[in-house]
Amino acid sequence: MTQWVYLFSEGSKEQKGLLGGKGANLAEMTKLGLPVPTGFTVTTDACLCYLNQGNVLTDEMKEQIITAVDQLSEKTQKAFGDAKNPLLVSVRSGSKFSMPGMMDTVLNLGLNDKTVETLAKNSQNERFAYDCYRRLLQMFGDVVMGIDNQKFESRITAMKKEHQLNFDNELTADHWKQIVNEYKEIYVQSIQREFPQDPIEQLYLAIEAVFGSWNNQRAKTYRRLHDISDSLGTAVNIQEMVFGNFGETSGTGVVFSRNPSTGEPGLFGEYLINAQGEDVVAGVRTPKPIQTLADDLPEQYQQLKTICENLEKHYKDMQDVEFTIEREKLFILQTRSGKRTSKATITILLDLFAEGIITETELVERLEAKDLEASLHPSFNAEVIKDRVPFLSGLAASPGAAVGAVYFDAESATLAKARGERVILVREETSPEDIEGIAVSEAVITARGGMTSHAAVVARGMGICSVVGCEALTMEEGHGVVGEETIQEGTILSVDGTSGNVYFGEIPLEELSNTVALDDLHVIWDRHAKFQVRANAETPKDIETAMALGATGIGLARTEHMFFEKSRLLQFRRLILADSLEERLEVLKGLKQVQKEDFRFIYQAAQGKATTIRLLDPPLHEFLPKNNDECREVAKDLGKTFNEVKRKTENLAETNPMLGFRGLRLGIAYPEIYQMQGEAIIEAAHEVMDEQGYTIQPEIMIPFTIDAKEFARVRESIEGAIQESLKQYDEVMDYQIGTMIEIPRACLVADEIAKHADFFSFGTNDLTQMVMGLSRDDSPRIVSQYLEAGIMEEDPFQVLDEAGVGAMMKVAIEKGRQVKPDLKIGICGEAAAHPKSIAFLNELPINYISCSPFRIPQAKMTLAQHGVKGLIKQ
Repeated sequence: MTQWVYLFSEGSKEQKGLLGGKGANLAEMTKLGLPVPTGFTVTTDACLCYLNQGNVLTDEMKEQIITAVDQLSEKTQKAFGDAKNPLLVSVRSGSKFSMPGMMDTVLNLGLNDKTVETLAKNSQNERFAYDCYRRLLQMFGDVVMGIDNQKFESRITAMKKEHQLNFDNELTADHWKQIVNEYKEIYVQSIQREFPQDPIEQLYLAIEAVFGSWNNQRAKTYRRLHDISDSLGTAVNIQEMVFGNFGETSGTGVVFSRNPSTGEPGLFGEYLINAQGEDVVAGVRTPKPIQTLADDLPEQYQQLKTICENLEKHYKDMQDVEFTIEREKLFILQTRSGKRTSKATITILLDLFAEGIITETELVERLEAKDLEASLHPSFNAEVIKDRVPFLSGLAASPGAAVGAVYFDAESATLAKARGERVILVREETSPEDIEGIAVSEAVITARGGMTSHAAVVARGMGICSVVGCEALTMEEGHGVVGEETIQEGTILSVDGTSGNVYFGEIPLEELSNTVALDDLHVIWDRHAKFQVRANAETPKDIETAMALGATGIGLARTEHMFFEKSRLLQFRRLILADSLEERLEVLKGLKQVQKEDFRFIYQAAQGKATTIRLLDPPLHEFLPKNNDECREVAKDLGKTFNEVKRKTENLAETNPMLGFRGLRLGIAYPEIYQMQGEAIIEAAHEVMDEQGYTIQPEIMIPFTIDAKEFARVRESIEGAIQESLKQYDEVMDYQIGTMIEIPRACLVADEIAKHADFFSFGTNDLTQMVMGLSRDDSPRIVSQYLEAGIMEEDPFQVLDEAGVGAMMKVAIEKGRQVKPDLKIGICGEAAAHPKSIAFLNELPINYISCSPFRIPQAKMTLAQHGVKGLIKQ
């Protein structure tokens, strides 16, 4: 026989799936000897059976419920319908996962026309008894019978107005008696039947109503929003009533063991004297802060405080506790892990660890990426945004939230910022010319591009929220169009870079920056991580941010990004449009000083930590003039003719620039460019070492290698320039020259390349692009179709493709380590920092991964979690 019903004395907190969170915790508190009103739980299995078999309680269920009621009567010395000592119960829902307010509750069940008189006599408080009866009639009518609650509320409102009263608790016993009679009339008028007088019938109907509420619309919506399965069902908890509305020595309230907004220790909550539980949340009276209970009922306040502290220690988490005081006797009606802000979550976990309530392993395991992410970026108020519908969606390229006025070009954005406006930059797609506009913007939106597009990469590096690849957005002259909607310059938008949604108008922001005790967490995470986490960063600001967020070094400083600023861009264009070696060398003299200063700033910001600087890898289309107008402007700036610039631009144009003249191929054709960069790196490192006292071992990375011979040739060229440069210094400098592995052929010949390379660094963006034959900038449309069709489970530019890209990486690692067992191996790219990618990479013999600064804490946290799992298994 299936056990459908469990007494509180039979269960435990481990049975949340069967008894629901509320029932399991009531059982646990009963075992702990806390003052819990006695009761029993009808299981989630019973709910699922009820829902799957025509919404009917089986005879077996009813028999077990009656048996449990008899046992409850024996324990309480009360009985349903008893003329001398009637049993009254509450009927509450309770699923495995907390769903506050989503399902139904009935209080004071067991009252009828006879037992209300007994309750009045026994309590010597007629007003109290009829107040309880009207509450049952109202809740039962609303929850069980589906009568519009406003029909009941309107009678109370009319009664108060008639007698010029402000609050419900000012109504007298005679008032409530009249209300009770009017409520019974509402039953007959609304459902053509009278309120059931049999308490057992009331109980069955209430249980059925709670089971049915599992599938009400608000519960379904809540589960969808919080990723809770529809297949769990809810338990029903039947519990002896205790009364907070028994006079001035009674009350009810809800209290947290710590502040759910900040995490600050100490009781936080509200209560009402002479009230029942729903009064606190219904807003019919203004509750008092919990601390004033120490004045109203000091003994009960101290008892409550002690119980909350003990429950927190027992459950090893901040608790949300419901309580009732009946004539100075405290009862605990519920406890559960309290919902709290992301900021509070991390503060509470660190405090629990510091207080010895949880272990270091438990601290690491219980941290969640969503809380860490929200604590590092502004976010929208969750209560406000839940009812808002986005008019535009795209890829969530860079997390956080922002509000601002729309501008469609960098110049307009910069001018608006100078006027004191908050700016949202909206573009078809961004290019290096947009960098100043991006830098002054609160958020960046693009119609095209993927997770590795220019906008996505730059925004992530700068900590600016971004939504890219918004396919519904069409850019027209001076405005944007989304379906029937037009976005004009100055339109106020709210952008959620964490969800990829964009909203019209202003949504309130919650600023949560600088709220996480990251220094404490990094010490703990580093103890458990298998490999290090470096940063993709090249500007001093980005590097400082990365160091503050726990980077162990710089895994990728992209030198082409250093030329995005307008004056730098002009110099770089002068270089690539030069017609002779002499002209290039002249430009390189100036660029060397510029680059040297760049590298000095990088080494100073990195403070002696490992730093890998990648030599120029510019797909030329990102830097060349796009049209005749730009050609004319560039010609004017460079002192060349329009025809000269136009001709050179056309000569350098490529059908597929991502597979064209870039990376190491630049070093083969124009060795003087990489020689200049090598000299600048070494000289900058020497100067910073002398000035700051850091020990620096420059790591110079050559990109886009496909063959050992080309790599050896370029390395030899760079080393020649470096050795010449080193002659000006007395001491010897130790440096490394390695390569980025981002082409499938390089993986297959990695053993040959390793003979000449000091380290490998996998570029996940290009490697994914080439292994899968997917343009990283044009992939969103294809990937979205494949995800929808179930062909792909994840976007390969966000989560490493283990079967293809991962397999190629394994080949390269194995081949490289065969030649050099201690070969340093890193992995660069946002996909490497995704928790699912880390699960795969954690099994590979690598030294570090590298990602944008704001993803570092999450990556380190995930690594540490894998580390503690390994300890537990051992």
